[in-house]
Amino acid sequence: MNNTFLQISRATRSLHVQVARSIARKILSNELKQDEIIPSEMVLCEQFNVSRTALREAVKLLTSKGLLESKPKVGTRVRSSEHWNYLDPQLLEWVTDLGNNEDVYKEFIALRRAIEPAAAALAAQNATAEQRILLSATFQEMDDLTKNFNAERWVEVDMQFHRLVFLSSGNSFYLPFANILATMFKSFIGHSSEKGGTCIKEHRAIYTAIMAGDPDKARQANIDLLASSKHRLPTSN
Repeated sequence: MNNTFLQISRATRSLHVQVARSIARKILSNELKQDEIIPSEMVLCEQFNVSRTALREAVKLLTSKGLLESKPKVGTRVRSSEHWNYLDPQLLEWVTDLGNNEDVYKEFIALRRAIEPAAAALAAQNATAEQRILLSATFQEMDDLTKNFNAERWVEVDMQFHRLVFLSSGNSFYLPFANILATMFKSFIGHSSEKGGTCIKEHRAIYTAIMAGDPDKARQANIDLLASSKHRLPTSN
């Protein structure tokens, strides 16, 4: 296995983030195996052409995401995947950047099916007047886009719709999904709607139920949305 890293270019992105991303990609692609000791600090500084400070900040960043663990007299090793923080937005971005996301998308939609219907039901019960106004404006733009479709804008508005549902749940444990999964929503929705598939009927049903304060209908509408054949995975035709 080749553990050589390319030198990092002096771009606008912070050096330590570039280094962290490069190491993370080797971990996530299994080029660096779980429990494997990564090259020494001296070797990595030379390969990346960065200072020890930048490298240490990169290792610290990856440690905070559960990818690495440093021990005295042992070195820095790759942690097993059970410790990786997949709900970290930066880690999700690195995962999706690798491409070949069929398995990631399948796991993502399974997670959505587990939590989104309940969030929609809670939103129907707990959404504030301000949140209902925002949801109404967002859905209206979604409806308008079905008449004059713009794929790039649809991704943004569809993501905002689902984000508002989570924010309107009134449950603090749902709130992180409003922001943390933004990366995955963009990537997944972008694929799902790339041929103009918007599932507007199902979105309308969710919106109508939330606005009517009907949790049972909101839950079922969200289940119907996530069961829709229009949610194409990367290998779908």
